[in-house]
Amino acid sequence: MQVLNLMHGKQVPVNVFHYSAAINACARSSEWQLSLSLLSYMHEITVTPDEICHNTAISACEKGGQWQLALGVLSEMPLLRAVPNEISYNAAISASEKGCQWQLALSLLSSMPQIGLTPSDFSYNAATSAFEKGGQWQLSMDFLCLMPVMRVMTSCISYNAAVSACSKAVKWGMALELLSDMHVARVMKDEISCSAAISACEKGGKWGLALSLLSSMPVSRVTASR
Repeated sequence: MQVLNLMHGKQVPVNVFHYSAAINACARSSEWQLSLSLLSYMHEITVTPDEICHNTAISACEKGGQWQLALGVLSEMPLLRAVPNEISYNAAISASEKGCQWQLALSLLSSMPQIGLTPSDFSYNAATSAFEKGGQWQLSMDFLCLMPVMRVMTSCISYNAAVSACSKAVKWGMALELLSDMHVARVMKDEISCSAAISACEKGGKWGLALSLLSSMPVSRVTASR
């Protein structure tokens, strides 16, 4: 910001690259308000924001927990002749996930192919995490199964969200099945995977299974939480 102010004071011409760098600096510092102010000010001085400026502003809102504002920036992009891309949608889906807005995450993910965008593993993982937070264990399972069909690589993050969703819904059988699926898919379990499955067994009154999982964690190279 100081550099921009100095440039304006010295009447040095500024362009979209200068503002993009400033918005990015604000986003990294979690200054989402300032990011949006810069984006808005660009129009006043007839500097047209590009996709990078908008994407960075959406990311700043996501980091600041402002999912409504993130969605607002995304929806305004076509009106301002800025074409949303995968990065735009991924940031908006992530903002929805952090805001516990699973319906919005689902809507954004579903709309990507309609505008010619291919959801990535990040897109699916963020949406699956949103389903988990919203208590939608069926959707978490459905989208985990959909990922290989759509040729999207599953990861520990993908499985963890689904296992955690099953744990919250006390679907201990599903949680254990997912752990087994991870082994088949050659996805390494971590502390989150095992802890969520143990919690599911504990909630379901399956103490023997919970203890068995706990004792097997060192064998699986997973460190139990103290």
